[in-house]
Amino acid sequence: MPPVAPMLAKSVKDVPDGPGFLYEPKWDGFRCIVFRDGDEVELGSRNERPMTRYFPEVVAAVREQLPERCVVDAEIVIAAGDKLDFEALLQRIHPAKSRVDLLAEQTPASLVIFDLLALGDESYMDTPLGERRRKLDEVLAHVTSPVHRTSVTDDPALAGEWFATFEGAGLDGIVAKPVDGPYEPDKRTMFKIKHERTADCVVAGFRWHKTSTPEQPLLGSLLLGLYADDGRLQHVGVVASFPAKRRAELVEELAPWRENALDGHPWRDWAEAQAQFEGRMPGAQSRWNAKKDLSWEPLRPERVVEVRYDHMEGTRFRHTTQFVRWRDDRDPASCTYEQLEVPVSYDLSSLLS
Repeated sequence: MPPVAPMLAKSVKDVPDGPGFLYEPKWDGFRCIVFRDGDEVELGSRNERPMTRYFPEVVAAVREQLPERCVVDAEIVIAAGDKLDFEALLQRIHPAKSRVDLLAEQTPASLVIFDLLALGDESYMDTPLGERRRKLDEVLAHVTSPVHRTSVTDDPALAGEWFATFEGAGLDGIVAKPVDGPYEPDKRTMFKIKHERTADCVVAGFRWHKTSTPEQPLLGSLLLGLYADDGRLQHVGVVASFPAKRRAELVEELAPWRENALDGHPWRDWAEAQAQFEGRMPGAQSRWNAKKDLSWEPLRPERVVEVRYDHMEGTRFRHTTQFVRWRDDRDPASCTYEQLEVPVSYDLSSLLS
């Protein structure tokens, strides 16, 4: 019965080699535990909250194609052309049913299944992964789009090829799972291997940490920018991985760049604007938490920081980046999109089929 916390993965630098692993592509979507009991379907998120109302087309596909009573672990994704589109997924988290229904028609989602937790009256959570996968292939042998079984291999060399090529379809790495392992909710017993790159970005603002006070100001995250071809500074993400002591030091260290920061600042109008480029701006309300404070403090865009990132989603970093070092030797005007590595395109439809 829901909720069930999904099994998690810990990051490693290389694809684990040797026997004893099954390898799968790492899909870039919404992790989802799917529960079906007859016509009753629930889509549970990674934080164990229901997502059922946001994906009516997935619910319909589950009723049509999955066994009448089952629980599976899966990923909800949206394909746009030959790539996954995470931004389209974010648009689905909307309070208005009419909007959700419209987007379900315009940008329908797919369900990529990779594990079996229960079938009928039988739990498979203590069953080794290899047996779970064989049973999954058996009961889902008939599924068709928009329901898919993920690719799987026990060949580390092939997994390495997937790691290099599938990124062009919007996937963000490889997952390695112990073939003899049970399903362990909320435990990091799998391994994920993600792409890792660096970029030099302009620091144009920051947010206060949620524990910051006037007596003890703490920096939460630095707002990063890259210059687009038309010369505008595009907000591309944040870097936020700082220890508490460093958060306090950064407030003092960046103080000189706060002076007159709004004079001619490229993001000055964002407090009132509703969209910039692809609709993402540092002061926009959080889609996941309406009470979360995303207000920001401007900095004169004169400092450059090198950050580590995994991949891009459109014009932005897909995940929070990691601080590497300050690059005071770099001219901020030189921080453009041209420095970023572009993955070779890969046909997503061939992977899903």
